[in-house]
Amino acid sequence: METKLPLWLRLIITIIAMLAASYLVGLLWQWAFRFPIPSYIAGIIGGVAALPIWEFVKRIRPSGS
Repeated sequence: METKLPLWLRLIITIIAMLAASYLVGLLWQWAFRFPIPSYIAGIIGGVAALPIWEFVKRIRPSGS
């Protein structure tokens, strides 16, 4: 029987990945274009980064299984 991570843990992992992706892209954007990234672009990038992370954490088994 396959057990999955609890919903709250999947949400935390996904939110951390989304924030990290937005932050890193914001730094790269600032370095390349010398002005802050528009908020709507940062939101799109964070949301798109969250999708594969969410699918990945749905498949992870806890270490005790």
